[in-house]
Amino acid sequence: MDLSLAHSIWTVMMFLLFIGIVIWAWSGKRTQAFHDAAHLPLQDDEPHIAKTHSNQTKSEEQTHG
Repeated sequence: MDLSLAHSIWTVMMFLLFIGIVIWAWSGKRTQAFHDAAHLPLQDDEPHIAKTHSNQTKSEEQTHG
């Protein structure tokens, strides 16, 4: 087997892999998963915890002080 033939086969295989990944990424089944992943950094982990904690601290200070 000639080295240029091996390079040609490798190039065609990688091109087909690339086309497969593009089709997978742009398929309609993955839309919701990609949408959720894109909005993950914008979601709050623990909303309004600071307000609740500050109210408990004030009530504790009143009983101890």
